[in-house]
Amino acid sequence: MPPANANTTMAQPPTRSLMRILFQTFMNSLKPRQLKGNLVGEDYFGNKYYEIPANSALGQTRNQRWFEPTEKEAYNQEVTAEWEAWLRGRRKEPPTEQELLRNLAIMKLKEKNAAELEAKHAKPKDLTELEKNTTGMGSFPQYEDYEVMPGKGKREK
Repeated sequence: MPPANANTTMAQPPTRSLMRILFQTFMNSLKPRQLKGNLVGEDYFGNKYYEIPANSALGQTRNQRWFEPTEKEAYNQEVTAEWEAWLRGRRKEPPTEQELLRNLAIMKLKEKNAAELEAKHAKPKDLTELEKNTTGMGSFPQYEDYEVMPGKGKREK
C-alpha cells in the first residue's frame, strides 16, 4: 500500500508564491547587463549600427538598436532607408552590403535620369519677361475697369 502523503503531493498543482516571484525578480535585476552593443554593420556614409539582443529575464521584449554617426553629436545625419527600417524594427535582419550598393546604384541612376529630363524640358529664361520690383501703391494690380478712388469714376487713361 502506497504512503498516504505520496498521492496528495502528486495531485496538487504547482503553487505560485509571491515571495518566490519577488526573490527571482530581485536576483535577475542583480545580474550584469550588457551595456555595450554588438556591431551589426556600417553604411556608405560611415555610420555604425549596434544592437543589444532582448533579454526576457529582464522584461525586455525588443532589441535595443542605435547608430553612431561619423561626426560626434551629429544625430540628425542622413541614414539610409534600409538601415532606418532596421533601427525602427520594421525589418528583422540588417541590410547586406550588396543590397545597400544595389539601392545606391538605383538612386544614382534615377538622379541622372531626372537631371537629363530637366535639361531636355527646361525652357530658356527670357530676361525681358522679368517684371521690375515696384513698391508702394505701384505694387498693386491696376485694372482699367475699376475705380481708383471710390465714387470718382473709372480710371483715366
